[in-house]
Amino acid sequence: MPIALQTILLLICSNVFMTFAWYGHLKNLSDKPWYLAALFSWGIALFEYLLMVPANRIGHTVMSVGQLKILQEVITLSVFIPFAILYLKEPFKMDFVYAGLCMLGAVYFMFRT
Repeated sequence: MPIALQTILLLICSNVFMTFAWYGHLKNLSDKPWYLAALFSWGIALFEYLLMVPANRIGHTVMSVGQLKILQEVITLSVFIPFAILYLKEPFKMDFVYAGLCMLGAVYFMFRT
């Protein structure tokens, strides 16, 4: 499997855990004290890091740190939008599209040769 694809797949999986760690408590633990939500989120975040660290190490063999960072941000937005709409029941906003277009511009500048 190509290194870039390995990196992308690991980062997607990492971001699913990250998104649940950062925002899942808003739906599931909103009636609990914040420190319980934080402890629960840290537990989920461990799995994020177990995927993100290898993804960045693998990816850094063919990409710069800046390229890895913008790739991470694009994946974060790509995971977050469906999560917000489908799981948290947030309404769709055109701002999601505009943010995505800005990210495409960032990808262009980070990956141009």
